[in-house]
Amino acid sequence: MYSRSAVNLANRNSRSLLHQTRRIRTSIRVFTHTPETAASISKLDGDSQERWLFIDSIFPIRLGIWDLRHYIGILREENLLERLHERLETVKTHDFHIRELQPYQKDGGIFVRFTYTARDNQNALETLQTDLQLEATKHGGLPSWSGLNYCNIWLVKGEPFLEDMYRYPSGIVHVSFQGPDVPEEALYSLFRPCGRILNITAPTPVPAGTLRSSDILFHRVRSATVARNTIHGYTFSSGGGTTCLRTVYQRPIQAHAIRDWLTSHPRIVLPIIFFLLGTLTYTIFDPVRVLSVEGKMLNWFDYREYKLYKWFRANALDRFSLTSLAREDVPPQGDIWKERKDAESALRSYLSDLPSTVAFVHGPQGSGKSRMLEAIIRDTGRKALVIDCAELNRATSDTRLVSALAHQTGYKPIFTFLNSVNNMVDIATVGLIGQKGFKSSLEDQLKQILEVTGTALKKVNHSLRASAQRAVKTAQQAEKQRAEEVRTRARIRAGTWHDPRLDCIAGNGIICELGVGDELLEGDDNGFASFDAMEKHVENSSGGEEKMSEELARQQRRHAEDVQAVRTLPIVVIKNYAARGGIYKEELLGVLAHWAASLAENQIAHVIVVSDNRENAKLLARALPSKPLNSIALYDADAPTALSFVRRRLYDAGITSDLTPAQNKAIEHLGGRTSDLERLIHKVCSGQCIEEAVEDIITSGVGELRKKAFGEDIDDAKSLLWSREQAWTVLKQLARKAELPYYEVLLDAPFKGDELPLRAMEHAEIISISTQHGRPSTIRPGKPVFKCVFERLVNDPVFQATQDIALNEKIISSAENTVRTCESELSTLQDLSKGEHSFWWFRRRATSERKEYLLKKMRSAQTKIQTLEKRNVELKRVLAKRV
Repeated sequence: MYSRSAVNLANRNSRSLLHQTRRIRTSIRVFTHTPETAASISKLDGDSQERWLFIDSIFPIRLGIWDLRHYIGILREENLLERLHERLETVKTHDFHIRELQPYQKDGGIFVRFTYTARDNQNALETLQTDLQLEATKHGGLPSWSGLNYCNIWLVKGEPFLEDMYRYPSGIVHVSFQGPDVPEEALYSLFRPCGRILNITAPTPVPAGTLRSSDILFHRVRSATVARNTIHGYTFSSGGGTTCLRTVYQRPIQAHAIRDWLTSHPRIVLPIIFFLLGTLTYTIFDPVRVLSVEGKMLNWFDYREYKLYKWFRANALDRFSLTSLAREDVPPQGDIWKERKDAESALRSYLSDLPSTVAFVHGPQGSGKSRMLEAIIRDTGRKALVIDCAELNRATSDTRLVSALAHQTGYKPIFTFLNSVNNMVDIATVGLIGQKGFKSSLEDQLKQILEVTGTALKKVNHSLRASAQRAVKTAQQAEKQRAEEVRTRARIRAGTWHDPRLDCIAGNGIICELGVGDELLEGDDNGFASFDAMEKHVENSSGGEEKMSEELARQQRRHAEDVQAVRTLPIVVIKNYAARGGIYKEELLGVLAHWAASLAENQIAHVIVVSDNRENAKLLARALPSKPLNSIALYDADAPTALSFVRRRLYDAGITSDLTPAQNKAIEHLGGRTSDLERLIHKVCSGQCIEEAVEDIITSGVGELRKKAFGEDIDDAKSLLWSREQAWTVLKQLARKAELPYYEVLLDAPFKGDELPLRAMEHAEIISISTQHGRPSTIRPGKPVFKCVFERLVNDPVFQATQDIALNEKIISSAENTVRTCESELSTLQDLSKGEHSFWWFRRRATSERKEYLLKKMRSAQTKIQTLEKRNVELKRVLAKRV
């Protein structure tokens, strides 16, 4: 609070400032229609009286604690008070004298306490205000913080109330009645001179002991500050009663009004919030994620690809290293057999043309699909993105699945913790608005990651193509420069070339010793033509060749551009498609299938899907309904090729001894599966002989198959998708035959037309099912070595006895059901035959034919029961001996 007496202000040296401001007429409002009160008038000696003025807009009105404009008023406060005092002191009407200046910066004004002498109080105030108005108008208005001089002078009708609480001005003045209520008309007449009024609320009932009040809404905050500081403490008299008016600011927005509105309108607020969050994601995070995926493809973040690191490694690390660096893993010589050559040739052919479909590479596990792909990608030098479905299927929740896919594609940043928050938001939205759906489903999250990855693949393609075009352009310029050099050398040999640099030395005269003059470059007139004739001869001789070479160069350039458009396309490899396990298997595979189809159709990348089974191509075929898949199959090698493969790998390992016939026969038991042959070579290199290594592989295969096909115990067997009897039936027949007819096995017991167990055993790689003309044809062992494994299991007396007994019991139970059914029907036919008559002696009755059929069927079932029971007795004797 600033206070200064008039005497001190008069003694201070005033500093005048020249301001070129627009002139605004100062308005002085006089309340002639309202009576004065004793509270607003202070009697002094004689006829001298004391009153207050309020001058608004001297300082900026502070609207809140955040309003920093009041610091401008603080800096200019002293100067403004001096100028205002000088301006007002020039008025001497009725002995006008300033006693005190009270700055009130929160409301942007100044209270002026003054004295005057007059007998007629009302007329004296009118005269005084008129003179103040003329004086202010003469000087272009009163000084203010902004320099615009639009301040107004108001006569205080009540009592000044200067406080420093956090009650900042607003457009609503809350008027409390300390006495009877004041009519609305009187309030309007009292407050209207301060500014335009938008609304006046009527007093409402209040609890006992609380003052009744009304709210007056002004059009401007400035008018509300004038009313608050001039009317506060005013005593209104009407009908013999008096009411003291107490004013205070009322915030136009109540505390928590915005929060209350937001919480009470969730159907409007929540969609807007999620829309804004989604917009923020698309505008800020998605470009960063695209850049991250692009950097992963182009090895921006791999320090080993930096030139500085390569130079440092080649010149420092490699030279001072005590141990030699391990060389890169060389892929096995798997291309020595025809099947591998055909598959590699087909895959290279797919990569050498613009993609229009997806390449589906399938073959049994261990056939070398991944190694063949790695070798091809390394040879071509193409950028590749690998997505391994086996790792994705290990995820136990949707959050881990999304995180795993993002890690494989380079999708960063990713906020997986928001999934739990989204779950709570969904629960809250169901309770608030009765619906859910703000949380993105797992499929939507996977699609978003793959969509961003597709955008990054486009940018990778454009970047690689631009780099290739720059390289081709540089090569063409170098070729053009070499051709120009050849042409220059030809002109030098022909004597028609002139070096213009000699002119700088010899000058440009007609005849110079070092320059070119009118004389021939060499020889006489008969021996050589003139310079121009020789130049023309050289150009004519080379003109036809240049046209032909330009056309050839144009064709080569178009061919090079086509080759570049293919070679710069990135490769997307989806490994282990339809891998076993995973609770999100179908959903994930469906999203990957549609994404792979879109990449191939839009020619964004070459897409190669690797799977162990041809049946897994169904999802891809549904995603590409109009185009067939480019199916590339890898099969096991035949026996001669497998032997040649083993010999070559053993020779490379330093084992040069020839294989004996017994060793060749042992290797033939393994078949042509690459993984088994690699295991054999590893064991032999470790010191085992070939027979022992093969026996070890077969023995481990027996234990593995027994656990996989039959389970370790009864509880483990219940989790299988097939029964032990079904697995034993197939294994027992495959131990005797190389292959089985599919439908013969399917229609016979214990399958009885159920294909699910056979398909499940195929996915478990116990068996493999080959197709012919699009339908299942034959059943073979899952791996070639399984032929010997099946024989070992079947030749195990104890295991064979236990499985045969269990299978026989199933068949016996089925046959007994057949016998009981026949007996029941025969008793029914016995009753029907009594009422049946035949008109011809040679015509047989229907019941008789049905009886004969049932008797034959029952006899066959009974014979089977007896045979199997005898067989079970013998098998139990075997078990008793073994025990």
